[in-house]
Amino acid sequence: MKILLGEGTHTYARVLPDASFAFYDSRGTEEMEIDRIVDLPILFFAAVMDSAIKTGRWTVVGHISRDDGLRAPPKFIQDPLDKNRFRIYEDGQMRPATRQECLGLECAAVWEPEHVEGRLRDHYAGRKNEILASLGMTSLRPN
Repeated sequence: MKILLGEGTHTYARVLPDASFAFYDSRGTEEMEIDRIVDLPILFFAAVMDSAIKTGRWTVVGHISRDDGLRAPPKFIQDPLDKNRFRIYEDGQMRPATRQECLGLECAAVWEPEHVEGRLRDHYAGRKNEILASLGMTSLRPN
């Protein structure tokens, strides 16, 4: 997927199972071949609303014929009613977890495409992303 970031720049992402995407660290102005894109470092993984593709906001640049086993890392879920109860979501499955197991993991969330674009722009501008911060580890303090 090609994602426009403004000012004539774009980056790329790869569709993964479970509505997840791998976002490559590749902000630039030149088009790249898929074989080169998939060798780039991954900046982050996130689940994204399907409107990113269905509306044409993000455009398909090709298909990868190889299965290199790339999968999104586990994410944590904090119970909204019991802040001391956690689960880990991985490969389509959920399991109970401790607070300690969740440290360092990103919160499970499905992002709107424009929010991911903002996260990418913030990254390249060296700014804190407010949405990511609101989902972060600060909410993992014991009550």
